[in-house]
Amino acid sequence: MRTGTPTYFPQLATERLDIALCRAAALVARAGEVHAVEEGLGVGQQLVLKMLAAVGPASQQVLSEELRIDRSVMVTICDDLERAGFISRERNPADRRSYAVTITAAGQRRLKQAEASVPAFLADSFSTLSASERRQLSTLLVKLLDV
Repeated sequence: MRTGTPTYFPQLATERLDIALCRAAALVARAGEVHAVEEGLGVGQQLVLKMLAAVGPASQQVLSEELRIDRSVMVTICDDLERAGFISRERNPADRRSYAVTITAAGQRRLKQAEASVPAFLADSFSTLSASERRQLSTLLVKLLDV
């Protein structure tokens, strides 16, 4: 078995855009989780706080759908955030079967701390791309995701 510079994967990545995109996404996701763990706030937790800060109270179902996080994982994320005092959950007055999740003042402060390190993380993670290429990648991904 040979080690060193890959010879087949570059060809595969060129021929199979789906494989290249999956591998790139996995690489960035792993780096994001490592960064998040270092910051003490998981990626999912940060995304929930970010959305709540941007749009206001939301049900766990809406958070799950908007952030594309599995419902069972969302319950765990909200449990952890509530235990830390970063969110509160109260019965939704519009639908008593669901909870309205709200970011707390402590959650706002924690989000601000976590967000402070994101630009440097992104710059490092995408350092092989120029600023123009990063904007182009962002445009293409938004188009691909149809959002």
